Amino acid sequence: MSSYAETTSASDPPEGSQFRPGYDPRYFETRLVEDPHRAAIWRHLTAYFSRWIPADADVLELGAGWCDFANNVTARRVVALDLDPTVQDAAAAHVEPVVGDCTDLSQFEPDSFDVVFASNLLEHLTREQANQLLDSATRVLRPGGRLMLMQPNFRLSYKRYFDDYTHVAVFTDVSMRDYLTSRGYQVENVFARFMPFTMKSSAANLSFLVPWYLRSPIKPMAGQMLAIATPGAGR
Repeated sequence: MSSYAETTSASDPPEGSQFRPGYDPRYFETRLVEDPHRAAIWRHLTAYFSRWIPADADVLELGAGWCDFANNVTARRVVALDLDPTVQDAAAAHVEPVVGDCTDLSQFEPDSFDVVFASNLLEHLTREQANQLLDSATRVLRPGGRLMLMQPNFRLSYKRYFDDYTHVAVFTDVSMRDYLTSRGYQVENVFARFMPFTMKSSAANLSFLVPWYLRSPIKPMAGQMLAIATPGAGR
């Protein structure tokens, strides 16, 4: 889960802080507390993602937070990037933690990753920031590489969407497809009903049901979507 929390100026960190304006370092104390049950869910999710992520892939996770995806995905190289230094302690031994801004990937060489993944990230970004993220991902992805975005689907989760005080952008499965296309991506698929809106501990105790949920054509309480896209030919 992303820790890339955008807030109003009233919550901006003090001048001289390691965090850039708009980021709330207290997000880990409110919306993104550590949850040992969450890792069990992500073990199932990353196993499911293996159909799009080869075992010899180089993978970059943006807004890695507690590294639930990065620590569990099977890949040749895994880099976990987050604006919050918590990522350094959360990363497993085989994961490369990087403290950095997901809108600026200039520290990575062009064509250096096969997969760029982000979970619950774009809804925390302004449109300008999201544009920068997508353009930066295009630069670091190899030809044929994939961008994978797991996001709340506002069409399915509008009643709870703004329970997270850092949400500033709204996406549905339709607008996500159109937005990615507008930034030069070829959309491979958008799964409108992918997972429930929240994966907090009350649901995480039922993690053994995740494989069934992923396979089932019926998705009760679905609120998250999954978008998969590749940079266009004119990258």
